[in-house]
Amino acid sequence: MAPPLVSVPMKKNKKPSLVLTLSAAGLLIGVGSVAYWLLSQRQHSSSDLLVGANIIPGDALFAVSLTTDPQQWQKLRQFGTKETQAELDRNLVELRDRFLTNNGYDFQKDIAPWVGNEVTIAILAPAITSKAAPKPVTTNEDAASVQQSMVMVLPVKNPEIAKNILAQPKTLKQGKWIDRIYQGIAIKQSEGQAGENFSAALLDGRFLVITDSPKATERAIDAYKNQTSLATTGGFAENFPKIADYQPFGQFYVNVPTAAKIAAASPNRPLPAQVLAQLQNNQGLAGTMTLEAEGIRFKGVSWLNPNSQRVLAVENKAGQMQSRVPAETLMMLSGGNLQRLWGDYVLTSQGNPLSPIAPEQLRSGIKSLTTLDLDKDLLSWMKGEFSLSVIPTTPKEGSPNDFRAGLVFMVQATDRQSAETSIKQLDDVIRDQYQFQVQPAKVAGQPVVNWVSPYGTLTATHGWLDGDVAFLVVGAPITDKILPKPNNTLASTIPFQQTVPIEPNPTNGQFFLDVERTVKNFVLPTLIPNQQALLDATRSIGMTSAVSDSRSNLYDIFIALKKVRNTTPLPSP
Repeated sequence: MAPPLVSVPMKKNKKPSLVLTLSAAGLLIGVGSVAYWLLSQRQHSSSDLLVGANIIPGDALFAVSLTTDPQQWQKLRQFGTKETQAELDRNLVELRDRFLTNNGYDFQKDIAPWVGNEVTIAILAPAITSKAAPKPVTTNEDAASVQQSMVMVLPVKNPEIAKNILAQPKTLKQGKWIDRIYQGIAIKQSEGQAGENFSAALLDGRFLVITDSPKATERAIDAYKNQTSLATTGGFAENFPKIADYQPFGQFYVNVPTAAKIAAASPNRPLPAQVLAQLQNNQGLAGTMTLEAEGIRFKGVSWLNPNSQRVLAVENKAGQMQSRVPAETLMMLSGGNLQRLWGDYVLTSQGNPLSPIAPEQLRSGIKSLTTLDLDKDLLSWMKGEFSLSVIPTTPKEGSPNDFRAGLVFMVQATDRQSAETSIKQLDDVIRDQYQFQVQPAKVAGQPVVNWVSPYGTLTATHGWLDGDVAFLVVGAPITDKILPKPNNTLASTIPFQQTVPIEPNPTNGQFFLDVERTVKNFVLPTLIPNQQALLDATRSIGMTSAVSDSRSNLYDIFIALKKVRNTTPLPSP
């Protein structure tokens, strides 16, 4: 499972941070969010790492690199709708004005002739000035002392032009430029300017480093010279190459334990000590974004702290459930071992206020409703592949249409006798405690059990597939769509094949959502900002995941997008 992202406090009096702006732009193209090269023992090409990874301080909270290729940006704007295109353009114009136009620069004239193929923006964690544990932030004055700084790393392909730009910067509207030296590196920084003050330095003629504070520039130089950069952070050099790709649109990295520490100091959503300790097991989350003909691909990797005692079980046994559900399935989520997944959830969720539901609440809820023990009576035999699917019903003339779809749960039982004992107990509870009729029946010649409500409505059906796969259907009566095994399965459909990645293989889980058909037939709850615009731009979403080794997980996500007809040119650079 990927480690949760944690919110961090930002400067109160500053303009919206670049990271937040980029995050908003990212959501508009399909996120909220990799060919695999397994290289040996830190012997990695610099092209396999995030651009500027040898300069960004190792405790950086977040880093993202973006392409400078106008053709890729134009290709990005072909996806989505006119609305998402306009929103993306608005964000690009804001970035251009903030960093270029407002400072007298034109990208095509002043930047493009010397900048490399990608630029990286990083947010640094607050500098630690004492070994003492940080105290919780309680006042605005305290908050001012834990502000994050920004670092931009621009690779230089023409050192002479870059040197001239740095030697003769544009005249400031307010304040002045001053020169100073730090560790033998010449630094030029603004002074007396209202709002943001920038500082810039050229490292070895290969990288122009721009920050929003003199201290951040010094930290970047220290990281570069002392080899305490992101490239030397535990697990980074070993895992980031797994998601390296040729000419990506963008890449990102999140430092999970650092983010957790900052969140723990926030007065808004403080993390309990036990949650903070759990998050220290996770070290990093990284991803690569590439643009393809029909959408956007994200390849990600998450890894544990090298010093953590926790290890991952390398067990990738999923990949069959999509062949047991029909072609019209709207959504399917599968995994390789439900018992193990629950164990991982318990490990990372106990005491975590951000978890959707507390493990103990779920245990006690099932016990109260069914008298069954979740761990002993149910999960003990659910060690095989499982899936949760939404299958629409086919309306029948003259029959009530209480549900428009059925929710189908399937799980491969590793002990059918124990499973049948638990299911029999469940039938008894449904009959005796809730006054439902428990009726044996047959579908396509196969025995099933129906739960019929006191009002005479079929509420649920359970049975077996292939001898060892238990199923439960709730909602619409769609059991006849999975019994007998459908000839046209979800796995055979073009949307599934074109959306759900085939790698990594073997896999421990997959996800598929037909966004177009789901939005047309159902009203969805609002979960993220600009959700409707994103849904209108998306055709389908697919994901495949796997445990790479005892320390890391791999993810491959593809978002199939609609395209804008007659796209307009990019906003002026």
